[in-house]
Amino acid sequence: MFKSIEEFQTFGKDQLEVATEAASKVSKSVQAISAEATDFSKKSFETSSALVEKLLGTKTLESAIQIQSDYAKSSYETFLAQMTKFGELYSTLAKDVMKPVELAVAKVQAEAK
Repeated sequence: MFKSIEEFQTFGKDQLEVATEAASKVSKSVQAISAEATDFSKKSFETSSALVEKLLGTKTLESAIQIQSDYAKSSYETFLAQMTKFGELYSTLAKDVMKPVELAVAKVQAEAK
């Protein structure tokens, strides 16, 4: 497979670079996911606090029910949108991590031929 020690060293160096690049991309993606989760939690807390304030200011049961219904619908739509965004972030993470690995495997296969 390797004709000289230099080829083996080059192979090892290339693999280390691939691993470093993949780790860097994982780190960046995890930071983006974490920031998104923090932002979503903050917005959710603010929305819930606003709901409590609205409910405390209502005069009738019908008004309270309407406020709660509107909040439930809005929360559900926001949740679905957020989960879609998280799905995209995780998909991007997987693609970014696998790309250097795929390139390294392709290079090894090309050299083996």
